Amino acid sequence: MNTETKFQSSATTSPGLRRRSSAVLKLILSLSCAIASASAAEPMAQVKTLMTKPLPNFPGKEATMLLVTYPPGAKDPIHRHNANAFVYVLEGTVVMQMRGGKPVTLHPGQTFYEDPQGIHQVGRNASNKVPAKFVVVLIKDKGSPVLVPVTK
Repeated sequence: MNTETKFQSSATTSPGLRRRSSAVLKLILSLSCAIASASAAEPMAQVKTLMTKPLPNFPGKEATMLLVTYPPGAKDPIHRHNANAFVYVLEGTVVMQMRGGKPVTLHPGQTFYEDPQGIHQVGRNASNKVPAKFVVVLIKDKGSPVLVPVTK
């Protein structure tokens, strides 16, 4: 058995991790349904949780790593993370903007940061023809949602 299989096997047997993963999945699905009903024609981001780990040196905190894929033309609703969010672009081109800031166009190998109080005003694929992918690492309170919609 290789290391990756051992990790996945042990991670999937942890009841706490299953509960957190289930809660995150429910949140993502609920948000996806809300977005779909608001605009069924717009392509939506695909979010995959790669891992969530407690941070023993920071009691009450955990790190969550996500893989986000924007299909061509996809964009996010206005949201926040209530977390330190570190973004690394893998493929394509994305446009990010925090409330009060200027839009930033990011290409593969470039990074972006969102502070816990920040409102993510714009998150979108810059292309209507090519998908974009990026990794997000969130440092957040244990069990808190990865995304919180903002309506104002």
